Amino acid sequence: MIKTVLRRNVLALGLVVAGIGLLGATPALAANPAETYVQDNIHKGLDILNNKSLSVEQRRQQFASFLLGLTDMKRIANFTLGQYRRGKDGTPELAAFEAAFQNYAVAVYQSYFAKYAGQTLKVTGSQARSPDDFIVATQLIDPNDRSGQAPLDVDFRVRTDAGKPVVTDFSVAGIWLALEERDQFTSFLGQNNGSIPTLVKHLDDLAKQYRNQ
Repeated sequence: MIKTVLRRNVLALGLVVAGIGLLGATPALAANPAETYVQDNIHKGLDILNNKSLSVEQRRQQFASFLLGLTDMKRIANFTLGQYRRGKDGTPELAAFEAAFQNYAVAVYQSYFAKYAGQTLKVTGSQARSPDDFIVATQLIDPNDRSGQAPLDVDFRVRTDAGKPVVTDFSVAGIWLALEERDQFTSFLGQNNGSIPTLVKHLDDLAKQYRNQ
């Protein structure tokens, strides 16, 4: 069950993060640091994805580095453990999970990012939850879509309380993915005696599957 749900959720997450690298330039001026942060990363990701002088593997590696610099993976990983994170600070068990989560997420992003080439992500505004917590609203636009359907709404939660802006969650069509992952991870742990090593092994297995696709 967790594998099916994780594939669905992380596919969406991979779509969103790949979308960051494919952001479409917008003429509107950034209204706050979060919007500035999103807009400033438009060309970085786009340049990596479109750099044909690099091999596919080189582009994947550089894009992975770009993603890790953009996203606070450790913060997201710890959040997804929910109550099972209590008492784990500084433990090898937590460190192993954080590493597995990062490797898993990067493997998924690398597997899917090329499938969304040509799509753009347009910043449409933002909302301040607090002075250092913003929701940046965007729309994912497929220029080849002739269905007449409305663009997909994609929101980014950007925190600025760590010295620099970082993305800490994504919402695709109203579904916040870190929250969804937390529900799935805690359910998995509840069915496996709270064993974080078991979850780590499961994520490692999934990461290998994505890398071999």
